[in-house]
Amino acid sequence: MMFSEVMDRFVEQSPVSVMFRGTLENAVTPELLDEVFASTAKRQRVSELLFSSVVDLLGLVVTGTRRSVNDAYRAKKEQLAVSVTAVYAKLQGVETEVSRQMVRQTACRMAQVVDRLGANRQRLLPGYRVKIIDGNHLAATEHRLQELRTIGSGPLPGQALVVLEPDRMLMTDVFPCEDGHAQERSILPQVLPTIEAHDLWIADRNFCTTDFLFGIAARSAKFIIRQHRQTLRCELLGTRRKIGRCPTGIIYEQKVRLWDAKGKCKDVRRITVKLKKPTRDGDTEIHLLTNLPGREANARAVADLYLRRWTVENAFQELGQALHSEINTLGYPKAVLLCFCVAILAYNAISVVKSALAAVHGAKAERHSLSGYYLAGELAAAYHGMAIAVPAAEWTRRFSSLSARELSRVLKALAAKVRPDRFRKNVRGPKKPRPKRSSGKRHPHVSTARILAQRKSRKMHAVKA
Repeated sequence: MMFSEVMDRFVEQSPVSVMFRGTLENAVTPELLDEVFASTAKRQRVSELLFSSVVDLLGLVVTGTRRSVNDAYRAKKEQLAVSVTAVYAKLQGVETEVSRQMVRQTACRMAQVVDRLGANRQRLLPGYRVKIIDGNHLAATEHRLQELRTIGSGPLPGQALVVLEPDRMLMTDVFPCEDGHAQERSILPQVLPTIEAHDLWIADRNFCTTDFLFGIAARSAKFIIRQHRQTLRCELLGTRRKIGRCPTGIIYEQKVRLWDAKGKCKDVRRITVKLKKPTRDGDTEIHLLTNLPGREANARAVADLYLRRWTVENAFQELGQALHSEINTLGYPKAVLLCFCVAILAYNAISVVKSALAAVHGAKAERHSLSGYYLAGELAAAYHGMAIAVPAAEWTRRFSSLSARELSRVLKALAAKVRPDRFRKNVRGPKKPRPKRSSGKRHPHVSTARILAQRKSRKMHAVKA
């Protein structure tokens, strides 16, 4: 693809920023966002301030281009032609289902591109769509709302269940909940209708409920879920067989019979890993329940697949560190959850960039070795300049109409210009134990220069000695 002279400079100096913006222009068009709002919103109506404009504002904050919503509004004030009060009113009223559908539909478009980028990539379990589900409780906000100013406790704006597909490394669904104190299990009835045949759901013990396990099986899907001691009615069958060793301990397998509330039973496999070291909670064994047939996944494969659950934990960490997924100055739950979903959208776009880099550079740019933090930093540094130098119409003309196959080719051509070592993670050594500190009550402050001078003096005396 031929670019203009101005865009060519960004292609040469910051190709990952062009890849990110091009992905957004193709998969997250204003037309798609406004269509999602118009077809999903029940209470709010289409107004002068479009939903796509609100998402654009939050995108500037999430990627670090602007420091706050108000700062982003000031930069876009002439284009919006509405007051900042109208912006915040729109934010606090966006329904959670609108935020969810935004993630679902944009992720569907990006998934097609990722599939084109890595057509020969080996799936975790051939024949199944692996989905990892986990909950993320959003951090407490500032006490800006009038009702919160007299409360000393941290106000929780909500939580969300997120579905990550590790084969594509995309967050493909999210279930926002405005109640920050609600049990994760109370959201599971919303998840069940989305389960399809040939899905493989992986989750921690918080998701181990009778209704969820039987609901997955009833939809011809499979699960690998850590057993919870108190949420299931079950009976062990036969004797536990030793399978062998793994890096974390010894693997055993045994059959288990589960009962639901109506008295129906289902036999599943229980894979036990007797750990070399206890978990943070002091558990010495981990029990995994699965309805996968042994011919498709033996006990060792089940244990390995469950370890992939940490992939979503790493993704949450990247959302918090590389992207500003939680704006603590926003108090209204709907606004905070929308911001979190916009951060998921940005995470997915960066993930597409990572997939393109891995497809072109191979072992030099493996996904797990690339830092989302460094990539997001590059975007924050170059994005504003690109918005000024390259007209929005040019981005739209060059990227919005590309098919998934065409976009994947462009991304690969741009990825060839990237030096992967610029964005590689720093591998740190083992943590050293923290030394004991002296009390600071008598001397609350010290001079760093004097402390360093004392160290230098000690070294000189040691050399002379």
